[in-house]
Amino acid sequence: MEYIAHLSKDKKLKKLVEAAEPHQLKKRKNICTYLCASIMSQQLSTKVADVIYKRFIALYGGKEPLPQQILDTPFEQLRGIGLSNAKVSYVKNVAQFEIEKGMDPKKLRKMDNEEVIAYLTEIKGVGRWTVEMLLMFALGREDVFAVDDLGIQNAMIKLYKLDKSDKKQLREKMLKVSAKWSPYRTYACVHLWRWKDNG
Repeated sequence: MEYIAHLSKDKKLKKLVEAAEPHQLKKRKNICTYLCASIMSQQLSTKVADVIYKRFIALYGGKEPLPQQILDTPFEQLRGIGLSNAKVSYVKNVAQFEIEKGMDPKKLRKMDNEEVIAYLTEIKGVGRWTVEMLLMFALGREDVFAVDDLGIQNAMIKLYKLDKSDKKQLREKMLKVSAKWSPYRTYACVHLWRWKDNG
């Protein structure tokens, strides 16, 4: 794995990278469903999010729904699987956007990271962090750094002994440290999350 040698130049990160299994990024075909699942899982534990997603898929006979099917699903039925009013609206917004503008991976592949973020955050309910996760785990982009992710912040505060009292300064420090990880910042994030969860 090419990224290991590059990230190992950072002495602190080296320990994390060498102690863990190498990570393989995956690409997904159905961006619409991925985004819907991301919205459903926000502010929930993984366990609860999985249950809700299974109920969602069960509404469509166990298959990933087409955007039109999501739009045709009554509001109350989506509320019934455990989604809040806001989340039902956001999921329907995603489906509407897919129909009107499209988010085919082929289309998104032609855009750089910031263009994808600008494009998909037009959807009400989809923020920058959600699109960063999508870039990493649905489009398989290797150089994404989620500076606003709480897990990444906590891991870097611990690992690099960063001062967290000044939010703006913390952000700048994080960006400075992470610049050295480019073009493999996604893998650095993955290892920081793993380390934080297992540490």
